[in-house]
Amino acid sequence: MAQTADWIERLARFGYAAKGIVYGIVGVLAVQAAISAGGQTTDTQGALSTIARQPFGQILLALVAIGLIGYVLWRIVQAIYDPERKGKDAKGIAQRFGYLLNGTVYTGLALTALRLTVGASAGSGNGQQDATAQLLAQPFGQWLVGLIGAGVIGIGFYQFYEAYKASFRKRLNLNQMSDAERTWATRIGRFGLAARGVVLALTGLFLIQAGRQSDPSEVQGLDGALQTLAQQPQGAWLLGLVALGLVAYGIHMLVQARYGKINAPAIDNPISAAARSR
Repeated sequence: MAQTADWIERLARFGYAAKGIVYGIVGVLAVQAAISAGGQTTDTQGALSTIARQPFGQILLALVAIGLIGYVLWRIVQAIYDPERKGKDAKGIAQRFGYLLNGTVYTGLALTALRLTVGASAGSGNGQQDATAQLLAQPFGQWLVGLIGAGVIGIGFYQFYEAYKASFRKRLNLNQMSDAERTWATRIGRFGLAARGVVLALTGLFLIQAGRQSDPSEVQGLDGALQTLAQQPQGAWLLGLVALGLVAYGIHMLVQARYGKINAPAIDNPISAAARSR
């Protein structure tokens, strides 16, 4: 039982680290694009493709894939076993359901990483646009897409709130850090969450626009949000600032991997439980 909890914690920490690496690469590439140094605006799948093109890329990608799988498993554990005691009231259920949705999103990214690891393509088409097209084809589809967009914007604004309050500090073992580490972890975390909030808010706006116009091609992900920033007045500065924030968010995930409070439950093995009950 204790060994199970240890493995869950290790996978969770590995998962946060893998997520941090992916976001860090997205941010670095966007920074390079902002300063015309050969980078590009891309999304998390583009970051995986970048890893695959590096020396020993398949090995690195396999490690990232394992990490992302660990992150997905941790989100499922958070949703089902509630190790953080969110509870069964409306707020707690909503938070646990959010963990499950987040795990679902990263399941797709983990599968993409596995496909790239074995030399397959990342897949053709835009999954977000395809899913939006299916929703739009349903009764009240435009309203559904619009509501999802509003929800994504809400998550983005919650990231702003977390950045302002620095409430993420509650999830860190601050007593294991020096004064300087605590200060920088707070600054970097705030910057990273604010940048992610900008990207999510733009993504939500794209969804609302798609719902209003009943046009799935309006849906854009992380890369589309970065491109939109680049196209604004002073776009290079805006893109560079948000890109640096995404790098900060990647570092924030690495801090979470190292210092995060992960109360992994000891999940019983059904076979061993049956044997003990005899």
